[in-house]
Amino acid sequence: MSQIEFRKITNRRERRQFLTFPWKVYQNDPLWVPPLIPEKMKIIDPQTGAFFKRGEAEFFSVWKAGRLVGTVCAAEDRYTNQARARNDCVFGFLEVVEDYQVFAAIIHHLDQWAQARGLDTLLGPFHLDYEDSYGVLVAGRDRPPALMCGHSPAYYLPFMQQAGFVPARAANLAFAIDLRLTPQLARLSRIADHLRQKGQIKIRQVNWDDWQAEIDRVHLLLKEALAWVEDGIPWHRDQLESMVEPFRAIADPELILFAEVDGRTVGWFPGVPNLNEVFIEVNGLRYPWDYLRLLAGMRRQPKSLTVKSVLVLPEYQKRGAAVLLFDELARRARAKGYQWADLSITSEDNPDTPQLAASMGAVEYKRWQVFERPVQSGSGG
Repeated sequence: MSQIEFRKITNRRERRQFLTFPWKVYQNDPLWVPPLIPEKMKIIDPQTGAFFKRGEAEFFSVWKAGRLVGTVCAAEDRYTNQARARNDCVFGFLEVVEDYQVFAAIIHHLDQWAQARGLDTLLGPFHLDYEDSYGVLVAGRDRPPALMCGHSPAYYLPFMQQAGFVPARAANLAFAIDLRLTPQLARLSRIADHLRQKGQIKIRQVNWDDWQAEIDRVHLLLKEALAWVEDGIPWHRDQLESMVEPFRAIADPELILFAEVDGRTVGWFPGVPNLNEVFIEVNGLRYPWDYLRLLAGMRRQPKSLTVKSVLVLPEYQKRGAAVLLFDELARRARAKGYQWADLSITSEDNPDTPQLAASMGAVEYKRWQVFERPVQSGSGG
């Protein structure tokens, strides 16, 4: 692999080159939604990226015979490793031309980076945030991904398998839900009406004026509602806030819903416009004229709403909190003109959400997989 070279990213010009390389990989892929370059520049800059408060990350461009052929990020999330008693090297921003020699060289480079830091497992891909561009797409190539969901070429899966990676956890899923008053949603509404009459669970919208306290409530819900998920990744509060903060500018507060019982928050169901319907047309805001496309696109309401989290405390699942939350969201979204909802990304090992989605007539339309592999010494593909 002597002809393959790795260059560490150290300045703004190189970061931009790193982030624009995917245009080469996806140039003929109509389903790819280009990342917004200004946003990603902040994420990978150690001076502004939230990840660097809890760990170390380095970014590399990959060159073969003088041509840029790939990118990768290697990271040590010290906070999460300590919380999970793990020694993982998290990798992401993995983009590569269809050349297994290059892919194998990237994995070899990750092995070396991990070994130098005493890490024992490669885990990914993630874009530093565990909810951003999660995993490799293994099924679902009939429509573009929703906001924050990843997309990857079909050859990435066999490349991962050939390199010895195995699934790190259950697959993550995306469901499409028709928001028209289908028989399934009509039945759900009847159940929700019965629950409303009992008056035990109250539904309210987000309070922007109490934002920090709302973040605290969601953070606590994440810890309690997901505690039972095997090998779950704990959330750092700063990580949560940095992820949801951008949505404040685009979210309709009437579609960010909380469930409460006697003043205690027991559920959270955030619906935000699926702006990937706009972003797919704005070329990642690479050039000044792309902002004109963005302005035009933002004047149109997307056809779909995306729900990025379904959080309900386990003891309130069977008491109907999730049913009430979704019915309320569906009613409000339908009244505002949304046609369908994306429910992503939910883990396959979380039975409650897939069961709820099925009861609403949802159709699974995408599936991603995160992989792991022990760090190998002297590996060369």
